[in-house]
Amino acid sequence: MNCRHCGHAMLLPFLDLGNAPPSNAYLDVATLNAPETWYPLRVLACAQCWLVQTEDHAGREALFTHDYAYFSSFSTSWLAHSQAYVQAMRQRYQLGPRSLVAEVAANDGYLLQYVQAADIPCYGIEPTAGTAAAARAKGLHIVERFFGVELAELLAREGRHVDLVAANNVLAHVPDINDFVAGFERLLKPEGVATFEFPHLLRLVQQTQFDTVYHEHYSYLSLTAVRKVLAMQGLQVFDVEHLPTHGGSLRVHAQRASTGRYAAGSHVAEALAEELAAGIATPTFYQGFQARAERVKDDLVAFLIDAKRRGWRVGAYGAAAKGNTLLNFAGVRPDLLPYVVDRNPAKQGRFMPGSRIPIVDEQHLRADRPDCVLILPWNLRDELMQQLDYVSGWGGRFVTAVPALEVQ
Repeated sequence: MNCRHCGHAMLLPFLDLGNAPPSNAYLDVATLNAPETWYPLRVLACAQCWLVQTEDHAGREALFTHDYAYFSSFSTSWLAHSQAYVQAMRQRYQLGPRSLVAEVAANDGYLLQYVQAADIPCYGIEPTAGTAAAARAKGLHIVERFFGVELAELLAREGRHVDLVAANNVLAHVPDINDFVAGFERLLKPEGVATFEFPHLLRLVQQTQFDTVYHEHYSYLSLTAVRKVLAMQGLQVFDVEHLPTHGGSLRVHAQRASTGRYAAGSHVAEALAEELAAGIATPTFYQGFQARAERVKDDLVAFLIDAKRRGWRVGAYGAAAKGNTLLNFAGVRPDLLPYVVDRNPAKQGRFMPGSRIPIVDEQHLRADRPDCVLILPWNLRDELMQQLDYVSGWGGRFVTAVPALEVQ
């Protein structure tokens, strides 16, 4: 395999999680006893451009299907983050009724609903039918296709160039990152702006966030790599923000290199310097991560086995993709973890891929009154502990496994 961005052949080993099914390929009763498709889940780093990437095994159509079950609006903290983004961008880029905003990977309209409420014309691009339908139910216009140069040029011919295009947590999800990014250069007005949000590779390594690795994430991104990818397609990074979302993310602001009007700020140089100091452009940075991931796995399994021997009841909360990575890497099955609770009705009554653990609603948790609740989306721990504060009423405790096992 060569690098998806620069074509370089020297890829450095970073992480091997064995084999797993796609993390969002939830099972229903009809498919529970049928075979699942499992793919190797290995991650490599390019020694030329430092783009970190999974091995090629599954195409986007196999991963982002019509019944894709991730709906962004079920997280109240993510809704608040999105509303704050719209307010900030509206003010910073002076957006109004004569502007046009687009979002690539609009999901269920979690963000564009706030653009629409601000009387700013907008549209979304979303390839998965279920989430696109949810966005349309909010009154949003959705283009139900995968994004890239072909679609961007079509939209441009239709006069739908944009002043701002948002791409939140999608840059990692595209197999052809060059074609995807090139589409933004074609979609922007001459002085338009694109913002990209993505989990920061530096934080992933520092905090052992290996469970954010799954097949739908084709890339794991640093500013060092992203700036090169954007520059090759005619986009210039002029600002970067550090965000607390997803365990530590970056928001990159970019413009057309040939026509953009914003000067590069000091934040770009500072963020690049931090990555350089951490060694992100050296092979050493990528060594030793495997052993740290295995320690997290071993500690979780040891805890669940000990809990079973003690007669404790343990349930989990959050049927998230990262939870599937963790449970499948650790080999956890219903004998150690009998159920996972999730608020999303599209997941309830289904089963976690690989582990085949049943997904239930929150009433099941209240009825079972477990001794411990394992929070799988650890990045939402504070939000979920507040939401589930009634668990402490029966003496229940909360457990997280990443970056290290913690019981509280």
